[in-house]
Amino acid sequence: MSEVWFYHLERQRIEAVLPGLVEKSRARGWRVVIETPQAELMQSLDTLLWTFRDDSFLPHGTSADAHPENQPVYLTTGPETPNGAQVRFLVAGADPTACLAPASAGAPEPHLRVVILFDGRDDSSVATAREQWRALKASSHVLSYWQQTQDGGWQKKA
Repeated sequence: MSEVWFYHLERQRIEAVLPGLVEKSRARGWRVVIETPQAELMQSLDTLLWTFRDDSFLPHGTSADAHPENQPVYLTTGPETPNGAQVRFLVAGADPTACLAPASAGAPEPHLRVVILFDGRDDSSVATAREQWRALKASSHVLSYWQQTQDGGWQKKA
């Protein structure tokens, strides 16, 4: 069963946090999927991963690119996981239901970790995250809640 981690962003926006979390995942040798329900945000994240630092970038692709199965990081607006990712980042209220469903015959194994990032300064995002937490808790998933600290680090709260 996948671990589900909720990241409560309070001091930084997704654009400041996501690249670092993806880098840490890649350092573990994990392939990554980033899912958002918003095509515009996916395009913005696509640009961000190429330009977030002057001295580095995160190689990645989308369905518009060739060979999605070879991409170390894959961005999507849907539930597909063509690169066999071990970790999935859900942003902007992306629904965790499909990626946490038990694997069926011929389906890929579930992710080792599903990370739900939500903006603590947006009431709608907080409400969605609470709703997701309750639903996942009721279905016996193992959940962790991480809150951003004053210095931008993370502290496990639950």
